[in-house]
Amino acid sequence: MSRSEILITGAGGFIGGHLVAALRARGARAIRAVDVKPLQSWYQRFEDVDSRRLDLRRREQCLEAVDGIGDVYHLASDMGGMGFIEGNKTACMLNILIDAHLLAATQERGARRFFYSSTACVYNADKQRGYDCTPLREDDATPQCLRTDTDRRSSSPSA
Repeated sequence: MSRSEILITGAGGFIGGHLVAALRARGARAIRAVDVKPLQSWYQRFEDVDSRRLDLRRREQCLEAVDGIGDVYHLASDMGGMGFIEGNKTACMLNILIDAHLLAATQERGARRFFYSSTACVYNADKQRGYDCTPLREDDATPQCLRTDTDRRSSSPSA
């Protein structure tokens, strides 16, 4: 089985759709795009891309997604921006299922590479309020679901 296919998770989203477009523009021809959203709700779709609606919280669907794949670009997550995260902390913690199942399936199916892309939503919102803010660093990241009100106040520029 060839390992030349590329998998993009979260491909129905804004960034995922643009990644599919960029890889196609660079000559990639064997792309599998997956997202939990119905296909008609995807930001971009392409006739020459294997587009699938899969729920990556389910291990068997992760195995289907990575079957025959060489390179994985993992952008999928259950979230809808900062406002969604703040009101749905427990639901967002279930993202660990997506990450764990997909990483295990990738290893089990023998993919060559796995790229994981996170989101600016893991950073304190107070560090992202204006254009003149300090660039974000990895050690600035604290999962939104684990932050307390004290964390938010102590990291605020006005604190």
